[in-house]
Amino acid sequence: MELPHLIDGISASIVLGGTALATVLRAGWRELAVTGNALGHLLQPRFSADQAKADLAGQVTAIRRDGVLRVTPRATGDREFDEGTDALIRERSLDPLIARHNAYRRQRMAAANTAVRTLAQAAELGPVFGMVGTLVSLSSLPTTGLDGSALNGAISMAVMTTLYGLLLANLVIAPLARMVERHAQAEEQARQEVIDWLTAQLETAMPVRVHALRPQAIPRERVPV
Repeated sequence: MELPHLIDGISASIVLGGTALATVLRAGWRELAVTGNALGHLLQPRFSADQAKADLAGQVTAIRRDGVLRVTPRATGDREFDEGTDALIRERSLDPLIARHNAYRRQRMAAANTAVRTLAQAAELGPVFGMVGTLVSLSSLPTTGLDGSALNGAISMAVMTTLYGLLLANLVIAPLARMVERHAQAEEQARQEVIDWLTAQLETAMPVRVHALRPQAIPRERVPV
């Protein structure tokens, strides 16, 4: 089969347009915006743990040298680590750093899960609209009798829409969903590596907090009756 025979504008319009419209109706604009951001994130450079450590190295050195009480926060350009180190210096504890990391992690994973779920819905809808195109092509057959050219055109359209639906789902949308998922997992692992490194480097520079011990209640002796 020659390549031009695999190109059918009407079949592509039915599958692509139907899949897109049904996905919008199912997911809604908010989830589509989150999905678009996740797909755009795939085109950006991956988060590098080594680069993040290099950006934070000056801050870590200053804290270890001058102490957390006298150091001045330095911006690295990464919002999570900037807020985390600012809170660490302000509250003189590693707990705010870890708390902000966990908060940002939940936000990122929620966005990634939304994108993967939306793309999975679109992948399910692709073959469905391939079948819709098949029904549309069969409905165009003349009712007065079978014409050879009409029959060939209907069969061709039915095959093309089914093919387009399967290709769209399995070669485009489903792989994109897996790419978003893998990208999110890789970034979280890299960011966790940076957090582990930060806590190991700064743990000894944090001031020791002494907590007053509560006096233990003295048990009363039972009075014999």
